[in-house]
Amino acid sequence: QVQLVESGGGLVQAGGSLRLSCAASGRTFGHYAMGWFRQAPGKEREFVAGISWSGNTYYADSVKGRFTISRDNAKNTVYLQMNSLKPEDSAVYYCAAAFGVAGIHQHEYKYWGQGTQVTVSS
Repeated sequence: QVQLVESGGGLVQAGGSLRLSCAASGRTFGHYAMGWFRQAPGKEREFVAGISWSGNTYYADSVKGRFTISRDNAKNTVYLQMNSLKPEDSAVYYCAAAFGVAGIHQHEYKYWGQGTQVTVSS
């Protein structure tokens, strides 16, 4: 069982930056692929970024070059650095974990956090 707690969301102006954190419980964090997803009002939840247990990263085209996912296995934490934020990045951001390998699809992830709100004003 893995519990995930996101933090770092908030209100920021367009062009600004935020760093989201996701703290995970458990002693086998290093064995999990981690992902960030987001859901805007009236829209489906979508993949944002992912990082494998070995540190390989992958991104949605909409955030490539602006967002960076990273992990610190010693702290059981995954981060999402978000730069050059746009109003369309406004959403609830969710952290997710999958034992072993996972990709860009929600069904690949077994554990989910409660989400943190990100609002980007124009």
